[in-house]
Amino acid sequence: MTTRRATVVGSGPNGLSAAVALARAGFDVTVVEAHDAIGGGTRTAELTLPGFRHDVCSAVHPAAFTSPFFRAFGMREKVGWLIPDASYAHPLDGGRAAVAWRDLGRTADALGTDARAWKAMLRPLSRRIGGVVDFTGNQMVRVPRHPVTAVRYGLRALELGSELGRRSFRTEEAHALITGVVAHANTALPSIGAAAAGLLLAAQAHADGWGFPVGGAQAIPDALAEDLAAHGGRIRTGERVDDLATLDWGDPRRGDVLVLDASPRLALTLPDVPDRWARAIRRFRYGPGAAKVDFALDGPVPWENADVHRSPTVHVGGTRAEVEASENAVARGRVSERPYVLAAQPSVLDPTRAPAGKSVLWSYIHVPAGSTLDPTELVTRQIERFAPGFRDRVLASHATTATDLAAYNPSAVGGDFSGGAVTFAQLLARPVLTPAPWRTPVRGVYLASGSTSPGPGVHGTAGWLAARLAIADTTGERVGLDDLFG
Repeated sequence: MTTRRATVVGSGPNGLSAAVALARAGFDVTVVEAHDAIGGGTRTAELTLPGFRHDVCSAVHPAAFTSPFFRAFGMREKVGWLIPDASYAHPLDGGRAAVAWRDLGRTADALGTDARAWKAMLRPLSRRIGGVVDFTGNQMVRVPRHPVTAVRYGLRALELGSELGRRSFRTEEAHALITGVVAHANTALPSIGAAAAGLLLAAQAHADGWGFPVGGAQAIPDALAEDLAAHGGRIRTGERVDDLATLDWGDPRRGDVLVLDASPRLALTLPDVPDRWARAIRRFRYGPGAAKVDFALDGPVPWENADVHRSPTVHVGGTRAEVEASENAVARGRVSERPYVLAAQPSVLDPTRAPAGKSVLWSYIHVPAGSTLDPTELVTRQIERFAPGFRDRVLASHATTATDLAAYNPSAVGGDFSGGAVTFAQLLARPVLTPAPWRTPVRGVYLASGSTSPGPGVHGTAGWLAARLAIADTTGERVGLDDLFG
C-alpha cells in the first residue's frame, strides 16, 4: 500500500502540531519553512547583544498548559517551564499596582471592595478551565460539552464587552487588571470578542498559570520537531511558498494532504478555488498591527512597585480609561502618546536569558496596520513613567515595525500577528462560518493557522484539528488524542 503524503507549509506551533499528528497517524510528512530556523512566532534569537536571548514574537504562553493537544503531547514534561506566582501585573501611578496572582484568593483580597466581584467573575471559570477551553477551542457554532460553563463564560463576555462592564468593579485596580488582559485582543474597546479573549486569559492566570519555557519560546517548536523526526517526518527550511500551484504536495485523489499554517489567502493561489469561498476569504478582516521593541538591560526594570518585579508579564498603560483610549486611537488609525504596552521580563525567573546580572525585556504596542513607526521612544517613556531610571538601564534595543513583522511572517498581514481581527463575528467565522473551518473546498487542503478557529495563541489546536479532519477525510478513521499519544 502506498504511504499517503502530507505537506505542511509553515513551522509555527500549529504547523508542527499538525505535522506531529499526521506523522503519528502514518503519513509521510514534510514541513516546508521559509526561514532558516523553525518556529514561526515561537523563535528565540540574539536580537540586541551577544548573550541576550529574545523571543522573536510570542514570549509567555497561557494557552500551552490548557491546550488538549499539548497536554496529550506532554509539552509540560518535554520542555522546562517556569510558572510564576504572579501571572501578570498592572502598574498604576503613585507606585501602586494590581497583580493577578495565580492564587485567585490572594488576588481578590488585594482588591478590597472588589474582592467578591473578582471571585464571582473568575473562580467558576478558572476552576472549570477545561470546559472554557473546550467551548472556545473547537468551534463555537457547535453545542458545548460543558453548557453551564459555556453560558457563564458567554454572559461574562457580554458584560465586559459592553457598557455594563464599567459597573463590574469599583476600584481602579480591578478595572485596570481586567482591561489589561482584554486589551491583548488589539481592537477597539469595549468589544465582546476582546472580552471573550481576555476572560480566557484571566481564567488561565488563576488556573494553570502563565508559564514560559526556560531559555525562550524556541523550546516549544524544538520539542515538536524532535517528535516529528522520531516518527519519520522532515523539515525543509529556507523554502518560501508564495504560490501553491508550484508546490509539489502530492495527489489528493490517493489521500495526500496539504496543511497551511499560513494566511488563508495563500490557499487562493490554488487552481479551481470556488468563487464563493474565495470571496469569503477575501472578506476576512485583519486587525491593527503590532510594533515591537526588545531591550538588553544592565539589570532588572526598576519598577516603583515591588510586586511588579515578581511578574514576568506586565501590562503598562495606566488606568482603564487610558488603556481604552490607547486601543481606540489605534482603531482610528493613530497611536497614543501614552500607548498600552504589553511587556515581558523573563529574566525575573530565567537567568539563562542574559549574562549574569543583566536582563532582557520584550515589549510591543498596537499600531495601525502597515505602520512603519519605530516604537522605541514611546515604549521607553511609558515604562519610565512606572519605573523611573529605566532609560539608564538600556544597553541596546532592537525595534520591529508592523511592516517588518509582516515581511518576516506573511501570515501577519499588515503586522497583525493575531492572524485576523479578534471580533465576535470572526471568532464564530474564522475564517468562514462552518462547523469545520479547517477544511477548504479544495480536496486535500486544510487551514491550520491563527486565522482559523480557535484563533491566536501558542496551543497547537488549529493544527491538531486540521490534521484530525485530514485523517478522517482520507482514511475514514476518526482519530483522537488517545489514539496518537495513549
